[in-house]
Amino acid sequence: MRIAFFDAKPYDRPSFDRHGEANGITFKYLEAKLNEDTVGLARGYDGVCAFVNDTVDRPVIDRLGEMDIRVLALRCAGFNNVDMQYANGRLHVLRVPAYSPYAVAEHTMALLLTSIRRIHKAYIRSRDFNFSLSNLTGFDLHGKTVGVVGTGRIGRVFIDICRGFGMRVLAYDKYPAPDLDSGDTIRYVELDELLADSDILSLHCPLTEDTYHLIDAAALERCKKGVVLLNTSRGALVDAEALLEGIKSRRVGAACLDVYEEEGDLFFEDNSGHILEDDVLARLISMPNVIVTSHQAFLTEEALENIAETTVGNLLTFAKNGQCPNEVCWRGGRTEDCKNGTCF
Repeated sequence: MRIAFFDAKPYDRPSFDRHGEANGITFKYLEAKLNEDTVGLARGYDGVCAFVNDTVDRPVIDRLGEMDIRVLALRCAGFNNVDMQYANGRLHVLRVPAYSPYAVAEHTMALLLTSIRRIHKAYIRSRDFNFSLSNLTGFDLHGKTVGVVGTGRIGRVFIDICRGFGMRVLAYDKYPAPDLDSGDTIRYVELDELLADSDILSLHCPLTEDTYHLIDAAALERCKKGVVLLNTSRGALVDAEALLEGIKSRRVGAACLDVYEEEGDLFFEDNSGHILEDDVLARLISMPNVIVTSHQAFLTEEALENIAETTVGNLLTFAKNGQCPNEVCWRGGRTEDCKNGTCF
């Protein structure tokens, strides 16, 4: 089996080469992102492998069909970059529903600690032999309230980490986990209550029509003044312009972002020699109370191994059975995991 692997990076190759060679799959690594202009590079291959910032829209799906390519292996959990409604009946979309939830949850806590304890500022100072403590005062996490939006695998690991710091947890999820609410230190509440009572707000939910700009100007107005916002999930959960205004008005005390809604042409690339044309991102990065990392929360050896193993397993299962438990389908006006292998 030969797979065209788009948006390839050096850190992808070792694990995919290892699992591919062991299972008779050859990956052609392409630096280009998958889109209407590059999809032709997949001609002659049995399938394509894509990542979060590749674009799988109608023109791409049609071109893949013309080249008799019927399987798309996403090496990520999210699929908001795929036109799932149009893909239905045309393209089998496989995904990695779970990979090291610890990677993302731990990175979220690392961002939070870096921000509130001013680690990034202290590091820069000490490199210049400046050992002053002025303006480095932080605050304890113990006893603070953290609001966690989304209590899937990653959200629950983050909750465990927060409880280890002695924090009180408010949680919100459209589909609450039945065994999570303790009635005391961990409670499910409505979103409005979570926003109003949380000192720290952390997002761990997928991007859907319902969650697009979940944190907008109105939501920020309902937040506690000085709230610390964490987003290591999907950029468009947060209205970036509203966030910028919230920071300027002191409504938001700090923001830690591993994702950004217009990251597609910026993240994962070295843009240090170029003028950044995205004024909102440039302003956010310039703020002293904002930390931006470039969608690296997933980037651990364990997670990369999980992603490669599951992606290769998905392709093998599909090749053998014509179906895969990790296939995503469009049914009844919504996207869901395929349960019985009758996607089309």
